[in-house]
Amino acid sequence: MIETAFTYLTVLIFIASLLVYLEHKTHTKLFEYLPPIVILYFSVMSLSTLGLWQSTDAIKESYNAFKSNLLPAMIFLMLLQADIRKILKLGRKILLTFFLASLSISLGFIIMFALMHHFFDPEAWKAFGALSGSWMGGMGNMVAIQNALVLPDSQMGYVLLIDSIDYAVWVMILLALVPFAPKFNRWSRSDASILDSLTTKLDQSNDNKPIDFVSLFMMLGLSLMISVLTQQLAMLLPMSNFLTPATWVVILATLAGIFFGMTPLSRNASASPIANIMLYLIVALIASRADFKELAEAPIYIVSGFMIILIHALFMVLFSKLFRLDLFSIGVASLANIGGVASAPILAGAYHRALIPIGVLMAMMGYIIGTFVGLGVAHILRIIAS
Repeated sequence: MIETAFTYLTVLIFIASLLVYLEHKTHTKLFEYLPPIVILYFSVMSLSTLGLWQSTDAIKESYNAFKSNLLPAMIFLMLLQADIRKILKLGRKILLTFFLASLSISLGFIIMFALMHHFFDPEAWKAFGALSGSWMGGMGNMVAIQNALVLPDSQMGYVLLIDSIDYAVWVMILLALVPFAPKFNRWSRSDASILDSLTTKLDQSNDNKPIDFVSLFMMLGLSLMISVLTQQLAMLLPMSNFLTPATWVVILATLAGIFFGMTPLSRNASASPIANIMLYLIVALIASRADFKELAEAPIYIVSGFMIILIHALFMVLFSKLFRLDLFSIGVASLANIGGVASAPILAGAYHRALIPIGVLMAMMGYIIGTFVGLGVAHILRIIAS
């Protein structure tokens, strides 16, 4: 039985690092369907259910200190890699497609929740708000919204179930549709030449500075200082039922990441590994407070996730006809929202290797807007729930 903070944190970090190592070294099929971070959540959740650690004062204090202080630092580092100037090179049609995908996903959440909110817990709007952040950005956006909405860690199990199961099915469907692109494009009357010209416009060179001790140390120090400053500044800003100190911290850290992402700091490759380490530790901390016995309503949550995707897909087909969008653009825009940088480039590469940078940049746009749009969707869901 673990009762000390150091042992508790060490076990969490070790499990996270072991899963990342196994994915890198073994290349087993399991990691193609379940990302290490999802396996991490349910592994730690299992240990929590079995009572491997006790909820002592020391463990509670370490949990609160690490989670609240690492989160703004992680958000900052995550967004530091999203240089908005490169994203704007995608052109109006690609950006329009991305925002239409975001809009249709938002409508999917709102319509589904309006129809089914009576079947959920009164606080379920927070869980779907967090999921909307993930499905319009990534895991980091989801964790940011969870913290902003003060969503109980036990409810995150539902979010990750939908995020892993429903998302995996959607990826397979979109990949299976690749051979049908010519027929779909003829039906939507899209102009494929836009993609050909776009690939020559994008700079595909990797101009990132190499990872070294100095850059790693500097990025760690800068991100933690941003965390301190955003938390201090958040206490000085006006509050409401929705704009709490936690919400302000998330917004300020996001704005800081976007701003510094337009400086030479965005080329520092050290930001990504540090942000990922922080994300894994935060997810492990969240899972350490969860319990499998609290996932009794899992099937209805999974069904609701498929409803959201279905509504999103129907809207995207409609938008394709109205705006003459091609299947590549709507598919990658969808995965740039729902799957993020882990899957959008894979789908883009399934069409043509030269299109991979488009998938990466669209996913980066998701990182930028995911938290803001997710908070907006959560606010609407809260109104529906009340």
